[in-house]
Amino acid sequence: MMPWVRLHALKDYYGMVAILEEFPSVHVTFNLVPSLLAQLEEYGRDAAREDDYRIAFEPVDHLTAAEKARLLVFAFQLNRENLLNRHPRFRELFERVRGIGSPGVAARLLTAQDYLDLQVLSQLAWFDEIYLARDSEVRRLVKKQRGFSEQDKASLRLKEIEIFKVMLEAYAKAEARGQIEISTSPFYHPILPLLSDSAVAAESHPGVRLPSRRFRRPEDARAQIGAAVEFHARLFGRPPRGMWPSEGSLSDEVLRLASEEGVEWSATDEGVLGRSLGKSFERRGDGTVSNGSELYRPHRFSGGKRPVTLFFRDHQLSDLIGFVYSRMPAGAAAEDLHRRIHAAARSTGERPAVVSIILDGENAWEFFPGNGREFLRAFYGRIASDPGLRALTASEAAKAVEPGTLAHIVPGSWINANFDVWIGAEEDNLAWDLLAEAREFFDANAHHRDPAKVELARQELWIAEGSDWCWWYGPEHSSAHDEEFDLLYRKHLSNIYRLLDASPPDELAVPIKRPRVDAALFPPTGLIEPVLDGRVTNYFEWLGAGVYSPDFRSGSMHGAVSYLECLYYGYSDRALYLRLDFSTPFLATHTEFEVRVSVNSKSHFRLHAKARAGKVASMEARRDEVKLEVPPGEHSGFAAAFERIFEVRLDFATVGLASGEETLLQVSLWVNDLPVQVIPQEGWLKVELTRKFIVW
Repeated sequence: MMPWVRLHALKDYYGMVAILEEFPSVHVTFNLVPSLLAQLEEYGRDAAREDDYRIAFEPVDHLTAAEKARLLVFAFQLNRENLLNRHPRFRELFERVRGIGSPGVAARLLTAQDYLDLQVLSQLAWFDEIYLARDSEVRRLVKKQRGFSEQDKASLRLKEIEIFKVMLEAYAKAEARGQIEISTSPFYHPILPLLSDSAVAAESHPGVRLPSRRFRRPEDARAQIGAAVEFHARLFGRPPRGMWPSEGSLSDEVLRLASEEGVEWSATDEGVLGRSLGKSFERRGDGTVSNGSELYRPHRFSGGKRPVTLFFRDHQLSDLIGFVYSRMPAGAAAEDLHRRIHAAARSTGERPAVVSIILDGENAWEFFPGNGREFLRAFYGRIASDPGLRALTASEAAKAVEPGTLAHIVPGSWINANFDVWIGAEEDNLAWDLLAEAREFFDANAHHRDPAKVELARQELWIAEGSDWCWWYGPEHSSAHDEEFDLLYRKHLSNIYRLLDASPPDELAVPIKRPRVDAALFPPTGLIEPVLDGRVTNYFEWLGAGVYSPDFRSGSMHGAVSYLECLYYGYSDRALYLRLDFSTPFLATHTEFEVRVSVNSKSHFRLHAKARAGKVASMEARRDEVKLEVPPGEHSGFAAAFERIFEVRLDFATVGLASGEETLLQVSLWVNDLPVQVIPQEGWLKVELTRKFIVW
């Protein structure tokens, strides 16, 4: 759904390993997450299906108005100082679109040549400097700058596929010549300690508010480690020695599992070591560190099947690269880092020091001029020419000095030595509860099912166990793509139920991340009693109803799709009435769908109504989870009709309501057992069943 794997592959992954060819004595460890590698393989086979990728290379005369507007959004989602400004024509197009204001309006004003230039330059802006220098065809396109043709665009697409292919080959070759080590992470990047036992969060943060359901699945943690080791061995010809645990998250149980899966080393942050030893690492004025003799050596955890060597990163040095050096001249930054490494090493006295610098490998370079290549050249050059320094892989460093010993590690991550980013906040805990419910459902329903579907459901479960979902939930992080991440998470959970022949629970229709959405809301102004026939029988039948019209303009930059354009709601003396107006594109492309209505008051009422071929095909209702058997006919407790609009009647007696009460209402739209829209997006709509109306 999003282009970041592809774009970071163009910008970072090849050049980061290729630059080492210039410095043969510099050895580096790269951690490659299996779920990332699986996507890169798909791009290399030209098997990836990504809308932004397709639009970027679609012939201009085939682009729809909506696709043009989308191109004008995602083309400029990049670092403007370091990437946009690489190409004057790209900047020119950006300024023109920004001057117009609305991408929808701009989409009608740009010429075909403008779109061609934008398609090509929005891709070239992400190309790695080293690849640019080595490839004559890419250099030709950069030099051309404007007036690109469809043939130029087709040539560029082939170059992207070529990068995806040679990238993995470059890593394999660098490891074969002994210059790099490739480590792995658990397959879909879960927070392993929380996967093993969510209650472990309370050890690193006493008093943290935990989810209502305890998630304890060490077998899943083991499986994700084992699958990563197996995938890595297939791709690179041998299993990895090391494992970077997602977000540096470790616990005793995780280390025991990793040991049993053949992992020889792992790593996390100095904060975890400090808490485990009960010591602090204070920086002195001369650059040395208190208790540096502990920080600047590996430690051996002996609580598993076989010992696991642990490295603890120097937090300050790593963060200087990630957040500070991009604002300095490359040479000065490299000199400062080189000096600080020597100062840190003096903390161990006469004993050799192992200084671990670990960071999110590609994320920093977007903020450096020239993608950080000048900085890396300056830094690697200093290391290569310094007889007092050796840049080693983790496995090499494990043999360089005598390790310390650890019998117990306080659970934690490389962020504040706890798990607060992923658990404890209301949104995080809800996500864990939904995951726990889906996990229990999988256990109860995976037997005697189609083995192929069970395996797919297992993969969906593992994906939902990944760390990135709860990275975006809670108060710590947000982006322009919160809605996409939230929708993806709930889709993966929904897929578990679908693959095992069940309907996903209603809760998965409701966004976990609560965006700020401005909606048009007009409360009811009078009693109504419309005819339920699926048509607007006459103008007056819904006159007096309340209206809720969602506004998606404040949503994601990619643009959320609104299938339900409007919800009308109102009531008579005895019944609640609802009307759903669908968008024309939705009705043109979906002949089957389901509407789910939830009403919360003293009791909880749910109605599931399925539509097929232009009419209501089936209905099921439950009140407080008890299925209602209501005879058909005009005196039934609930009814629905569909032709052009979807109309519902819910009798107060059946739902458990009374005139004068206040109730909460929610409507969701499902396609193929997946929630595609919910109204209201903020959660619930408050409805007061009063007869005291003000007439203007």
